[in-house]
Amino acid sequence: MKVKTLLAQHGVTRSLLKKVKFHGGAILVNEQPVLAIHMLTGGETVTMVTPAEIGNDHLGVSMLPITILYEDRDYLIVNKPAGVASVPAHALPDNTLANRVKGYYQAAHYDNEVVHITTRLDRDTSGIVLFAKHHFAHSIIDHQLKAHAMRKMYLAVVSGELATDHGWLDAPIGRAADSFIKRTTRPDGKPSLTEYWVVKRLRNMTVVRVRLHTGRTHQIRVHFAASGHPLVGDELYNGPRDPWIQRQALHCMQLEFDDPFIDKTLTTFAPLPSDLSRLITHNQRANS
Repeated sequence: MKVKTLLAQHGVTRSLLKKVKFHGGAILVNEQPVLAIHMLTGGETVTMVTPAEIGNDHLGVSMLPITILYEDRDYLIVNKPAGVASVPAHALPDNTLANRVKGYYQAAHYDNEVVHITTRLDRDTSGIVLFAKHHFAHSIIDHQLKAHAMRKMYLAVVSGELATDHGWLDAPIGRAADSFIKRTTRPDGKPSLTEYWVVKRLRNMTVVRVRLHTGRTHQIRVHFAASGHPLVGDELYNGPRDPWIQRQALHCMQLEFDDPFIDKTLTTFAPLPSDLSRLITHNQRANS
């Protein structure tokens, strides 16, 4: 087969192959440079050298610290605090997690300064966010996301008492008619599937472990609100207030994906933030 066919089978996209060809990369067969149409006969070693990626000048730099959960040549996994947006918007142009990661790259003098954010969280949701450190790693994650092969687990505190210890929330989600931000369940929405397990039952609330089987905007918040159990502290979806937390009680606690660069499944955990811990502890005491 041709070299480009082999590379495509390993997740190399056409756009990445063009960057390798025209922007300083190389394709080697047995350490000798070749064209992408070079014909392989079997037994060769194929190497792709990707060019350095120059950072986007439109993304500002923040030198505020980040909490790193895992890092290697290909991926950076960060624990995002609540109150920090994942990416810039008009209201928060230079103080997002993406800005901070760019600052970290510059301070570390990385050759690749392009910030490839592959998973995102709402501003007031805490927990794991995954960054790819180059174009190829980003392509690998995109493929897994489209195939629903990435496994994300959340911890949430919802209002009321759930009837079963394990359940599914299966309802299409679309944009709410009266809001640009808010989502709702609607027949013409995109298919959305959420699975949950009860961890602990408190006074007038339930701690649940949640897995997303699709990745819609506000999916966990919308599904639990539609079921009559909005997240504690979630003002947008009419969740009840609690003095121990000033945001929706939602934390991305675990991320698991297959990393082909190290040929193993990579699993990362983010510790429970203090406000969620206080919420659960206080209501445990009240319950007892």
